[in-house]
Amino acid sequence: MTEPSQNAPLEFLATCPKGIESLLIEELAALGATPGKATVAGVYFSADLESAYRACLWSRLANRVVLILKRATMVESAAELHQAALGVDWPAHIAANRTLAVDFHGRSEQIRHTRFGAQTVKDAVVDSLALAGRARPNVDIKAPDLRLYAHLHRSNLTLGIDLSGDSLHRRGYRKEVGHAPLKENLAAALLVRANWPERAKQGEALVDPLCGSGTLLIEAALMAADQAPNLHRPRFGFEGWAGHDTAVWAELKREAQARASIGRKRCKSALYGFDQSPTALSAARANAMRAGVPALIELAGQSLSRLERPAALENARGVIITNPPYGERLGELPELVELYATLGDKARALFPGWTLAVFTGNPDLGHRLGLRAHKQYALKNAALDAKLLLMAIDETPGENASGEGSDAGAGSGKGNGPEEGKRSATAPAKAGERQLSENAQMFANRLAKNQKRLKKWLKQSGETCYRIYDADMPEFALAIDRYGDQIHVQEYAAPKSVNAAQAQKRLFDALEVLPEALGVRASAIHVKRRERQAGHAQYQKRGSSNERFEVREGQARLWVNLRDYLDTGLFLDHRPVRRMLGEMSTNKRFLNLFCYTATATVQAALGGASDSVSVDMSNTYLEWAKENFALNGLDARRHRVEREDCFRWLERAESQFDLIFMDPPTFSNSKKMRDTLDIQRDHPRLIELAMARLAPGGTLVFSNNQRRFTFDEALTERFDVEEITARTFDPDFQRRANAHHVFTLRHR
Repeated sequence: MTEPSQNAPLEFLATCPKGIESLLIEELAALGATPGKATVAGVYFSADLESAYRACLWSRLANRVVLILKRATMVESAAELHQAALGVDWPAHIAANRTLAVDFHGRSEQIRHTRFGAQTVKDAVVDSLALAGRARPNVDIKAPDLRLYAHLHRSNLTLGIDLSGDSLHRRGYRKEVGHAPLKENLAAALLVRANWPERAKQGEALVDPLCGSGTLLIEAALMAADQAPNLHRPRFGFEGWAGHDTAVWAELKREAQARASIGRKRCKSALYGFDQSPTALSAARANAMRAGVPALIELAGQSLSRLERPAALENARGVIITNPPYGERLGELPELVELYATLGDKARALFPGWTLAVFTGNPDLGHRLGLRAHKQYALKNAALDAKLLLMAIDETPGENASGEGSDAGAGSGKGNGPEEGKRSATAPAKAGERQLSENAQMFANRLAKNQKRLKKWLKQSGETCYRIYDADMPEFALAIDRYGDQIHVQEYAAPKSVNAAQAQKRLFDALEVLPEALGVRASAIHVKRRERQAGHAQYQKRGSSNERFEVREGQARLWVNLRDYLDTGLFLDHRPVRRMLGEMSTNKRFLNLFCYTATATVQAALGGASDSVSVDMSNTYLEWAKENFALNGLDARRHRVEREDCFRWLERAESQFDLIFMDPPTFSNSKKMRDTLDIQRDHPRLIELAMARLAPGGTLVFSNNQRRFTFDEALTERFDVEEITARTFDPDFQRRANAHHVFTLRHR
């Protein structure tokens, strides 16, 4: 390829977020360029220098505009890369005393690191300048005068000048951002997909009910006011290029400034943004001011649940567009299911006849909107797969709520996905009223039935921590426990035979039902996934919130944490066993092996145990145990904890105990143990060691949670053994007859 002449059409590459290449082609053509071949996240085009400058100034979608200087093939080695780069007339493009940086993308078998590729191109540039008698340029990686572009893919090399400098999505107005900000050019693409530019010309309105730092609103205002998105950008890469035409650039800027001035005055569209975060709204106001459009945007502090239609929009048509949170962690889902459902409710109730555009990285949450997506667009938000869902809100409020949840996010392409079920036709939704799917309603009915069944027992027992639901229906493989006013949801991992999307949808159905069915806020629901765990994996920390709170069990006050661990610090199925230990412990010496957070020790101590020892390998849970002791005013001198492998402790112990409780894990391969523990294999040895520490007339209570556990018959020949499993389930666990196995053992 010959060196380009500024009098002839030049060749360029415009890069963009993946998924909007077709939009970029249309935009480049409108800006006077001649689009060519589209590639992944980019479009090649030809144009004169003025049109290239116009693309840098006016493109709302591009990341970069690169002037292509050379293409080369069969480039594999560093030597071949150097030779290809040396063939460019770099002195014609790099002015004296300019700093530079090389952005290298791609790799080959021999060039495996981008830094090495960039260094090789930079060496070629230096050699080219030296051959022309020029001084060696300085490198400035962070803020160079000129950025050189190098891309190597399948032995094909492209070299050029990055005319944009910094990525064009950095307009210069957004110095203050909210949580997980949307890039400006991706926000612009969402608005184009929602047909906002044409709607703005008609004077339609736009509302973002979760506006954050205001990116969608500001980009919409720039479009409505005919303002170049990069008009206030402090610098472009071509300003450090030797071929820069300052006169052409100055004229383009003057034209853009005039259009913006006129456009802001003629703008007829009303734009409203709402957010409940004062910090986000403050950032949005500052960003709008820097963008030059503060007068076009109305911002107000408002939660989604309290959203009202602005009086000025009484007779307006328009678009509700928003980028709600996605829920990257399972524990975030309860509030998000509620948020998406509320968004759909508010859209139907307040904005009939409008279009709802929702951009989400979790399209399954689109089912909660209660609206059908008539168009869907697959996009990328950074590395995350995402979708823009476009939904027409019917003129009559409530009319859209006729499909199961929503078809938003189902299927592929632009059409509707297959319907999994239908809402009840006998109870149509009223305006602003949410209607549950049949499956969700079925789940709600089961929760109501279970709570009614437990009501008498709860009133008599006074228990505040109990199981409400335990995979009663195969469609909803969940365990749901109440801890005071907090709800703990464990999702049993679906087998491979179960469709993952269906399992996800069932979880969302359940989470939508739970707040109202159990009378709690969505923020009080904590979700985890229960899978087969090896060793002490069930005790490993999964979060760092340290959000613990106090609950009561009988006389005991106990700390629980529903966020940070798979288990909560209190095994609810063992409540009757702990109660029994408390009743048996008066004036007894008590030993708790594999004690976890020592809740059984607390009950024994409150029941009158003279002293106790609680043994476990985990420092975390022994500290938790001490805090449980302190909460109940137990004397640490009489009630001790010891960190040790229970096998070793029993082998070395000399003391005797009147009452021993042992509840080992089913399996453990903890590094802190001498050997692995398999409770089916090892329970005879464990029991023999424990019985050696049991005083005459004493009792060992042995428990475990292995579903198919069988007790070693040989032990029954040496000790008096009684299985009491059937007596150790309160009404909330009677459906799970194999949730645990409990035996008492005494010396003959």
